[in-house]
Amino acid sequence: MDLERLRRLPKAELHQHLDGALRPETAVELAAEAEVALSLDDARARLIAPAHCRDQAELLGFFDLPISLMQTTSALRRVTAELVATMAADGLTYAEIRWAPRLHLDRGLSVADVIEAVSTGIGQAASQLGPRTPLIGLIVTAMRSHPPGANVELARTAAAFGPPVVGFDLAGPEAAYPAPPHAAAFRAAEAGGLALTTHAGEVPGPERIREALDLRVRRIAHGVTAAEDPELVDLLRQREVTLDMCPTSNVQGGIVHDLASHPLAELHRAGVSVTISTDDRTVSDTTLTDEMAGVAAAQQLTAAELAAIAVNAFRRAFGPRPALEPMLAAAERAWSAWAAEEPLKG
Repeated sequence: MDLERLRRLPKAELHQHLDGALRPETAVELAAEAEVALSLDDARARLIAPAHCRDQAELLGFFDLPISLMQTTSALRRVTAELVATMAADGLTYAEIRWAPRLHLDRGLSVADVIEAVSTGIGQAASQLGPRTPLIGLIVTAMRSHPPGANVELARTAAAFGPPVVGFDLAGPEAAYPAPPHAAAFRAAEAGGLALTTHAGEVPGPERIREALDLRVRRIAHGVTAAEDPELVDLLRQREVTLDMCPTSNVQGGIVHDLASHPLAELHRAGVSVTISTDDRTVSDTTLTDEMAGVAAAQQLTAAELAAIAVNAFRRAFGPRPALEPMLAAAERAWSAWAAEEPLKG
C-alpha cells in the first residue's frame, strides 16, 4: 500500500485523547517549566506504552505524566495546537479531540478555564496552518471514578460553553466503575444539546456495552467485546450505533491479542457501523494513516471496505452538518477513486 497516498486522502478521526497525544519533546519542555527533571528518554518511556500491557489499568497509567504536565492554560493550549498540526499532517480534514477537564484542575484552573484553553489552542493552530486546519470538534469526557454529581456539573458546563464543544463522553477503568451511576450527567449533556458517546467494551464481557446503550449514546468508544454477543451485534446494527475502534490501543490494553484478532472487520461485514481511530497517537505510537494500513493488512480488508470505513467517520461525526456535508462528499470522491486503483485484496 502506498502510505504517502493514503496519508494525503481526506480523513476524519473520531476517537483521539488530548492527553494521549503529548509529544515527548514537549513533555520535556513542560517539565522544565515546572522545574521537574525529565529526560527525553524518560519521557518516551513514560508516554509510549508497550505493545502489550497487562490490562486496561496498566495502559491507563501512561496518562499520568501528561496529565501532571497539562495543568496550566499555556500547556493545554500548546498541546492542543500541536495535536491539530499533527492531525493536519496526517491528512485529517475533520477530527474530534476528547479529554477530561476535571483531571486538569490541580493548579487552580476551573473546568471552564480548561475548556477555554483547549478551544484557544485550536485557534492557535489555525493561525499557523491556515486553510490546512482540520475542522475540530471537542468532546468533554467525564471519568467513571469521579462523583456522579460532579459529572453532572461538568456536563452542564460543557453544554453551556458551546462550539467547538460538540459531545459528552465517559471514560476510565470499566471493570471497577460501572456507567449507570452517571446517567444523570448524560441527561444533562443531552438537554444541553451535546451528542453522546461513551467508552465501553475494553474489558472482558459485553455488559458494559449494554450499559452504554442504556445511556442513549450514538457512538461507543471501542466496543470490542460486542462481537462476543450476536444479540448485541443485532442491537447495535438496528440502532445504528457506531463503534469508534482503535485496534492498536486494544492490543496494548490486552482485550485482543493482535491486529488480526481484532473484530473490526467482522463487525463491519456484519453491518455494524465502525470507524478507525488512533485513540492516543503518542501512547500507541501510531498515526491514523498507519492504523488504517495496519488494520487493512492484518484483517485483509479490501480497498472498498477500507474506503467505506474511512468515509463512515465523516457520516457519524458530531460536528455541524453544514460543514461536514461538503467534507463527506469530497471524501467519498477521493476514497472511491483510491479504491478503484488500489490493488488491495481481501
